[in-house]
Amino acid sequence: MKKVIITVVGKDIVGIIAKTAAYLAKANINILDISQTVVQDYFNMMMIVETSKSKKSFDTMSADLTRLGLTMGLEVHCQKSEIFEKMHRI
Repeated sequence: MKKVIITVVGKDIVGIIAKTAAYLAKANINILDISQTVVQDYFNMMMIVETSKSKKSFDTMSADLTRLGLTMGLEVHCQKSEIFEKMHRI
């Protein structure tokens, strides 16, 4: 199973989760877990997704989501789960 961590941060607007989830569904990427919070007017979301059934490469998916975030005024970052886990292991 290929897991990717996606983080989305920025000013809250309508449709962030919907637009992100629509892109993932179209790319055949499954959302395994999602957490989102809004503090005052600032949005923060972390998703764990499974990408093994997608035809999109990690680099393409990451670039697409970065561009999608920019259209909404948000920062979107993707990181392979094995790298994320090694970076956060103490």
